[in-house]
Amino acid sequence: MGLPALAVILGAFASFSGFLFGYDTGYISGCKEMESFIRTFGTLQSDGSVLLGSGRDSLVTSILSVGTCLGALCGSIVGDRIGRRFGIVFYICLFFIGVACQTGCKSLAGFAIGRVFAGLGVGGTSCLVPLYQAECSPKSIRGLVVSAYQFFVTVGLLVAACVVNATKDRPDNSAYEIPIGIQFVWGALIIGGMCLLPESPRWLLSRDDHVKAKQSLSKLLGQPEDSQAVTTEFAEIAANLEHERSVGKATWADCFKYGEGKTRLRIFTGMALQALQQLTGVNFIFYYGTSFFANSGISNPS
Repeated sequence: MGLPALAVILGAFASFSGFLFGYDTGYISGCKEMESFIRTFGTLQSDGSVLLGSGRDSLVTSILSVGTCLGALCGSIVGDRIGRRFGIVFYICLFFIGVACQTGCKSLAGFAIGRVFAGLGVGGTSCLVPLYQAECSPKSIRGLVVSAYQFFVTVGLLVAACVVNATKDRPDNSAYEIPIGIQFVWGALIIGGMCLLPESPRWLLSRDDHVKAKQSLSKLLGQPEDSQAVTTEFAEIAANLEHERSVGKATWADCFKYGEGKTRLRIFTGMALQALQQLTGVNFIFYYGTSFFANSGISNPS
């Protein structure tokens, strides 16, 4: 496989994994305001109306983040145990369970459990997909491929809003089931991408599978296994792994130690960037924007 083909495939893979994250974040705000959703998951009031109370609203919205957090924390463990490719497929299967629960369950508990499973899938893939891309992409396009992930998060948010707006006036439960159920397509595209791409050569080398690691590098670089490009890249990855092994086994505590690689500085820099991003209040729009605009008297809040 030549470099142009590899760039296209990895770029498309990045697109749909980031798209999955953005879409899953973006659809819930509009779905919660649909009459069919409120009728299904709301509570009957004394005057005969049905209301999705603040407690149920908060549960439906925030429970996703619980699963996302757990999925991301376990992502490295899963990826190291069963590989980057199968780790991603595993998390997509969890995501499918979550989507099925959300579309099929008519109880709040079932819907909330579905949100947790969907969060596990989104959190795990958001951890493993950029890692897989960084380990598989040639140096010349590595930054482009990995950064495409974040770009398509925003594309997913946009498409989610468009789909919700297109189905919001449907009179039955399909109004919210379609925006949720269509996520099966996004997950299937990611699994399809994994069928086209080889396993991470770095992970294969960490398992001392030198033969498959060279085969993987050969496919990724589009060069014969005995070529100079494959040999040089193989030696570089092997040297880096040997250096890591010489330092000793890493622990979670090492994330907060300074050390040779300035790990603590990198961790706190990433945490600060994420915290500052959340302080902009953007998640309020993603999760409660439709509710806020509806209560403000806007005729088309979605």
